[in-house]
Amino acid sequence: MPDVQIRRAVATDIPILMAIDHSCQTDYVWQMDIRREEDQVGAIFREIRLPRSVAVPYPRAVSSLPDLWNRRTGMLVAVIGDQVIGYIRMSDLMLPKTAWMTDVVVSARYRHQGVGMALIIAAQSWAMDRKNNRALLEMPSKNNTMICLARKLGYEFCGYNDQYYETQDIALFFGRSIR
Repeated sequence: MPDVQIRRAVATDIPILMAIDHSCQTDYVWQMDIRREEDQVGAIFREIRLPRSVAVPYPRAVSSLPDLWNRRTGMLVAVIGDQVIGYIRMSDLMLPKTAWMTDVVVSARYRHQGVGMALIIAAQSWAMDRKNNRALLEMPSKNNTMICLARKLGYEFCGYNDQYYETQDIALFFGRSIR
């Protein structure tokens, strides 16, 4: 892993963060199947291998991100030297004693090198400092890399919301205790 420093975001980081390529590539997606039987409805998710790698656009408009960033309790950035290479947003005002983490974004050059993991671990520390005892990660169902990272860090699938994002994609939620 490169020598990454994690710090709180500052206003001058915003143009740099907006310039990061927020899209990702994937060979897998989580497909949702809805099953209805009499008085029951169930959703089943399964990992599906795609016939070829596909580019997945970011589920939010990058131009709207500064407004969204201002609505969160915290935001951390990953830095190598003096270069900002990624970020994570957090809020602990949505659910009791729970830190909600979104937008784990890493510059393409530094992906798959532990930067996303470092951001999540730092966000968990931020959450514990604020007396939260649970962490929740939100991600699109098409971001298999993030799903794998969440599971690697001990997060378990705990819910979904269909047509959650501006792109109408499904949001998946993974949670874990952090105490």
